[in-house]
Amino acid sequence: MTSTKKQTQVRLEENVLAAGKAAAAARRLDFNKYVERLIVEDTSGVRAAGMAAAQRLIDEHGAFLDGLEQELDAPYTDPQPSAAA
Repeated sequence: MTSTKKQTQVRLEENVLAAGKAAAAARRLDFNKYVERLIVEDTSGVRAAGMAAAQRLIDEHGAFLDGLEQELDAPYTDPQPSAAA
């Protein structure tokens, strides 16, 4: 099965293009593939399903995750005893 790709042109602000290229590189994708994935995820409902699942996780386990975060941060937020002179 082969797919026929169509070429199109978009105009982006320079900073938006740079951010998109950086995001693509971080995901080890070329820019075209990155844009294609964004469009597919947005139009297929995949992104919305993922966001809904993330919200359910926060709703059900948010308090636990907040407590865990505080525990993990505690060693770094406690004041260090000053050295005696």
